[in-house]
Amino acid sequence: MNISGGQAFGGQQECLSYMRCSHAAGFDILATMFSEAVLEHFRNPRNAGELADATATVEVNNPVCGDILKLAVRMVGGRIEEVRFLCRGCTTSIACASILTEQLCDRDLREARGITAESLSESLGGLPPATFHGAQLAADGLTALLQKVAPARR
Repeated sequence: MNISGGQAFGGQQECLSYMRCSHAAGFDILATMFSEAVLEHFRNPRNAGELADATATVEVNNPVCGDILKLAVRMVGGRIEEVRFLCRGCTTSIACASILTEQLCDRDLREARGITAESLSESLGGLPPATFHGAQLAADGLTALLQKVAPARR
């Protein structure tokens, strides 16, 4: 019998309880590895999704781990009016993309250039070296986005 049929582990109710416990245990492990800010942005990412009327869209990846980040921005009057992201990656990549979008909203390009991998890491309570690549991916996405938007602004 299989889990999808609800018969494994003695029936559907027991199966659902098992899955709930397994899910909770996974988050307990995450809580020992990541700050509450990282977990909050991972569990509830801000500005996730497509941006249909974007001024510019870029996609960057980390060839070592395979994480992919797509950023889209809509500029109005020289300011970032709206920004969205899609990310296929680890906990910190998602959290860093989320906080990046929060920090970009209503900024001009000069202000946006001040956001770095280090500042994103600090905003999330400091990332350990093993997970800092998430902040670097977000910063790389921002750099690519600024390069694409800047020529259009001239």
